[in-house]
Amino acid sequence: MTRTAQAKGTSARDRLLALAEVAVLEKGFAATSIDELIAGAGITKSGFFYHFKDKSELAKALMQRYVEEHNGVLAGIFTRADELNDDPLHGLLVGLKLFAEMLANLPEAHPGCLAAAFCYQDQLFNKKVRDLNAEGILRWRRRFRERFEKIAEKYPPRGPVDLEALSDMAASNVEGGLILGRVLKDVTILPRQIMLYRELVRATFLPTA
Repeated sequence: MTRTAQAKGTSARDRLLALAEVAVLEKGFAATSIDELIAGAGITKSGFFYHFKDKSELAKALMQRYVEEHNGVLAGIFTRADELNDDPLHGLLVGLKLFAEMLANLPEAHPGCLAAAFCYQDQLFNKKVRDLNAEGILRWRRRFRERFEKIAEKYPPRGPVDLEALSDMAASNVEGGLILGRVLKDVTILPRQIMLYRELVRATFLPTA
């Protein structure tokens, strides 16, 4: 079932957001029209403006939804990982493996990253939307930085390491993996990138045998 079809059973606002996300990922925000969204959602133009006063407000709602959804997915994965292993390093390694497995088991290729789509066209958005986008990335940084600081206390790195850069590498690996996967039509690239990052983390903190 397509995301558009799935959206039919939800509220008009949720249908508009789901349709807008698909359209933005396929062709960009500028090329996504209000008319196509209201047609897809099965509502009138006044119905659109009941939920969003303009396209800028739609962009803000899209980004808020994206940040919260993805933060929730990560939180769920790493909470589960910590339930399985209370060691900070091994909990992270388990979490990264669970994340890679989740992506590998998607029924179709990942549709892409809304944060990247908005970044590429950031001149179209106001400061609130740009700040929301930045906050989404900073959440990744904080999540991994806090974990790496705990890990470093128990497992001092084998050499000098910039923990903030190592934290940012989690987001950059995902973004890069999404781009490579889409360009090369290879759904295995993103989970493989995550597993390679996992091995880098292991090698950074665990002593050699």
